[in-house]
Amino acid sequence: MQETNEPRTDLTRFTERIDELRTHIGQVIVGQTEVVDLLLTAILANGHVLIEGVPGVAKTLMARLLARLIDARFSRVQFTPDLMPSDVLGTNVFNMQTSQFDFHAGPVFADIVLVDEINRAPAKTQAALFEVMEERQVTVDGTTHAMGPLYTIMATQNPVEQEGTYKLPEAQTDRFMMKIVVGYPTLDEEVEILNRHHQETFTMNLDQVKPVLTRDDLLELRAMLKQVFVDPALLRYIASIVLQTRQSKVLFLGASPRASVALLQASKAYALLQGRDFLIPEDVRFVAPSVLQHRIILTAEAEMEGMTPQKAVARLLDKVEVPK
Repeated sequence: MQETNEPRTDLTRFTERIDELRTHIGQVIVGQTEVVDLLLTAILANGHVLIEGVPGVAKTLMARLLARLIDARFSRVQFTPDLMPSDVLGTNVFNMQTSQFDFHAGPVFADIVLVDEINRAPAKTQAALFEVMEERQVTVDGTTHAMGPLYTIMATQNPVEQEGTYKLPEAQTDRFMMKIVVGYPTLDEEVEILNRHHQETFTMNLDQVKPVLTRDDLLELRAMLKQVFVDPALLRYIASIVLQTRQSKVLFLGASPRASVALLQASKAYALLQGRDFLIPEDVRFVAPSVLQHRIILTAEAEMEGMTPQKAVARLLDKVEVPK
């Protein structure tokens, strides 16, 4: 890879803020440092996140806390089987005084929207998010309503419960920049959780949490993504990883060019979070599983042999030569 002679971007101020933000999260969430880094990466890269994990691993708490720490308008929608698209997007209501229809915005109008159990609503309600996720706008009765520049959807789903759930179609999962799997804590982390509850130091009123980053700070940091230096060899490296998903014999469906762009943006955002304005292969390898695992479909034979999307991505990464 070539070295850049361009002036380095001063990230000192933002690095301090990010470190402070991680510290505040650590005071509430035990462990999950990798998950927190991936969440921050997705928000910085202007992408939506699908968070998958069993109940009780702090998925909702993590999203709410993150929204408070970056001074974002937060909204939560609990998806249920009887939820209608208008319950999410909003609807026009006739005003008797003005004899006109007024638009009543739904909960999807916020900076960070937590969609809890997204797979519990029927397909028509899930599909209501298609336009707002891709184009950051909502069209109701022919009128388009634009979202703010910080707009991010964090959706959660339970991987083990199947009753009353509706599988997300591939076209929708592809609109999520990342799928982050939240696992169980380690033994030491669970002991710490119990200790905090025992000492009554675990519960925190999120309304008392002071923002660390303003929305303008985050938007300014997003603008710095353009200044992250990417060696041409790394662009080829990213393209080669995605190409492997299309050529692999264990995959029925590979990743699209949208995945390549998402992998590049997420890698650059993660580099910024590490205080660098240049990309290295380790950035790509760190975010690749979360960017690719929900965009690929295994063959039936691979599934019967115990292959998982995470294992498939790890195997593909090992096949691609890392730039020197």
